[in-house]
Amino acid sequence: MKYKLFGTQTGLPASELIMGGSQLGDRRGYGTVAQDALQILSAYADAGGNFIDVSDQYQFGEAEETVGRFTEHKRHDFIICTKYTRSSQAEPSPANAGNHRKAMRQAIEGSLRRLKTDYVDFYIPHFDDGVTPLEETVRGLEDMVTAGKVLYMGLANFPAWKAAIIAASVPLTAIQYEYSLLQRTPERELTAMAEHFGLGMMGYSPLAGGLLTGKYRQGSSGRLALSVAGGYQEDEQTKTILDHLERMARELDATPGQIALAWVLSKGVFPIIGARTLDHLKISLRATNICLHADQVKLLDKISAITMGFPHDLLATVQKHY
Repeated sequence: MKYKLFGTQTGLPASELIMGGSQLGDRRGYGTVAQDALQILSAYADAGGNFIDVSDQYQFGEAEETVGRFTEHKRHDFIICTKYTRSSQAEPSPANAGNHRKAMRQAIEGSLRRLKTDYVDFYIPHFDDGVTPLEETVRGLEDMVTAGKVLYMGLANFPAWKAAIIAASVPLTAIQYEYSLLQRTPERELTAMAEHFGLGMMGYSPLAGGLLTGKYRQGSSGRLALSVAGGYQEDEQTKTILDHLERMARELDATPGQIALAWVLSKGVFPIIGARTLDHLKISLRATNICLHADQVKLLDKISAITMGFPHDLLATVQKHY
């Protein structure tokens, strides 16, 4: 696996694929049992992976516990990102969730305990809770950095304008958002904002919940199929994208999912890959060996294009004159 600098603010070499931890455990009733999860982490590390992304909310804390067991005696070899906001409890008390400092302090102490470490590399609010003032969240994160419990600050699922306000006032280093051939709306604002401030971009659901692997076409089960009323159905754009992914996969002796991951990599984004089984991980890891030609990237760009909306569509018509 290759290593790339994570943004322009850290100087930190990170593996091009990030190991996502939402499936590391089965405390929620789905996911991967602990022993299998440890094997997945071991295979990821053997392939050169050094970046693990979790959250206190994943598997009600079991994901962090699993990562803690795996990294306990080799902690400094790995970059660990964890998130807070939702709490590790199934039904947190009102004062124990959100982005305010009380929830943050309780969350970081629990995460450090479960991760068996005295610091995390990246600490990130899981989403904008809509009520906590930005200054409150920022001061809390700065306190964590000053205390040595956190090295770098980041944000997940924040509007670009709020992220820009924070990045302009403190050394923000990471942004996390959903990104795939079927979810390109971050390109309207978030991507440009992240590039301007030199943030490392972490893209979750790069396979759109498994949809871009083509498995639902084959009748396979999965969270996406189970969550859609009436079962899974393709719209016209999804059909076009999958048709082209399958054709490219045949040409490159790959899988549709590997092509989809290679496309995300071509955009300078670090894909967060999830793996419920060891085989799933091995398939995803092979995406790092695929080099899409410029015309292939251009074609995938075209068929997955979104409308940029105002003011971008307007500016595209007037700025070409300057």
